[in-house]
Amino acid sequence: MDSVIRELRFALQDRVFLLTLVVGGLLSIFTIVNGLEESTAEKALIERVESVVDEDREFALAGQSDPGGAAYYAFHFTYDPPSELAFAARGVRDELPWKHRMRMLALEGQIYETDTGNPELSRVGKLDFAFLVAFLAPLLLILLLYDLRAIEIRNNRWAFLSVTSGNGNKLLRNRALLRVVLLYLCIVIPFIVVAFSSNAGFINIALIAAMIAFNFLFWLCIALFIVSRVESGPTTAALLLGVWFLFAVVIPVSGKLVVEKVISVPNGGEILLTQREAVNDAWDLPKEATMTKFIERHPEWADTPEIGRPFEWKWYYAFQQVGDQTVETLSQDLRAGITKRDQAMGIVSLASPSLLTTRLLSKAANTNIASFQRYDTCARDFHSSLREFHYPMLFGDTEYSSEQMQELPTFEPCTS
Repeated sequence: MDSVIRELRFALQDRVFLLTLVVGGLLSIFTIVNGLEESTAEKALIERVESVVDEDREFALAGQSDPGGAAYYAFHFTYDPPSELAFAARGVRDELPWKHRMRMLALEGQIYETDTGNPELSRVGKLDFAFLVAFLAPLLLILLLYDLRAIEIRNNRWAFLSVTSGNGNKLLRNRALLRVVLLYLCIVIPFIVVAFSSNAGFINIALIAAMIAFNFLFWLCIALFIVSRVESGPTTAALLLGVWFLFAVVIPVSGKLVVEKVISVPNGGEILLTQREAVNDAWDLPKEATMTKFIERHPEWADTPEIGRPFEWKWYYAFQQVGDQTVETLSQDLRAGITKRDQAMGIVSLASPSLLTTRLLSKAANTNIASFQRYDTCARDFHSSLREFHYPMLFGDTEYSSEQMQELPTFEPCTS
C-alpha cells in the first residue's frame, strides 16, 4: 500500500500525466454529452413526427369514403427509438435509416428512398464515446507510458531504482498500471454516472466497463512489452504508434475494404429504381397481367370480380405489391449481404481490439447491424399488417366504414 501511495505522489508531480488525465476526462464528458444530445434530439423528433403523422392521418381519413382512398392518404410512422446506452455508441444510426414515413403503397420504394448513408465518410468511425475508448484512449495511454523507463535511463536513475526495488520490471509494471488505471477511471466514471442516470441496466453497464478495461489491458501489455525492451523514448513512441496504426486503422479499414470487395450486395438505389419502373410500367400493361401475378401470391382473392373500369383501387394496390415482388430477390440479397458483411467484420475484429471494442459497445447499445435488421423487419411486418387490414375491403366483401378504420394497425417498436 505504501508503494502505491508513493507512486501516486510521484505521478501527481508529472505535468504530462496530469494533462493526459484532464484531456481523457474532458473527451469522455464531451463525447457523452454529445451522444446524449443526439439521443435526446432523436426522441424529440420521434414524438414530434409521430404526433404530426397521427393528426394528418385522422384528418385524411375523415374525408374518405372508400378503402382505396383511405389507404392512399393515410400515412404511418415507423421508427427505432434510441436505447438507454445509445449515447455511448452511435453505431450505424448515422449510416442506415432508423425511421420511415410510410403508407400502403409499394414497400421497397419507401424503404430504400432513405438509403442515403455514406459509409465511405467514416471508415473508422465518428467521434462518440465508443470511438474515444477504442481508438483515442490507446493514444493517451501511449503518451503516458512511452517515456516511463527511458526518462529514468536518461537521468541515470534506472539502475538505482532497479536495485532498491529489487525488481526493475516489477516497478515498471506497477508504475504503468497505476497510470493506466487512473486514466481508465477518468474516462469510464462519467460514462457510468450518465448510464445509471439514463436507467441503463447494471449488467450492460458492467459489461461495457469490462470491455473498455480489456482494451486498456491489451494496450498496457503491448506498451510494457516495448517499453521494457527499448531504452530510447522517441523510438518507443514510434514503435507504439506503429502498432496503434496497425491495429486501430490498417486492420479495420483494409478489412472493411476487402469485405465490401468480396461480399457484393445490391444497391438500395438500384432496388428503388427497379421497383418504381415496375410500378410505372404496370399502368401500360393489361390489367389481367397484373392481377394474375397478384393472385399467384394471394390465391385467397382469386374470386375477386374482374376489373371493368379504367381505374379501380384494387388493381392499383395489386400492381403496387407486384412491384415489390419484382425486386423481392434483390431486397433479400441486400439484407443477406449486409448480414454476411457484418459477420465477416466480426471475424476481422478478432485481429483488432479497437474494432472489437466498438462492435461490442454498439451491440450493448443496440446500435449495431443486428439492431438495424430488427427494425427493418419490424417496419416490413407493420407494412404487411396494413395490407392484411385493407385487402379484405379492397378484394373481398368487407365493407368500408369509419368504424372499421378505428381498427387500423398502429406501429409499435420492436425491442427484441
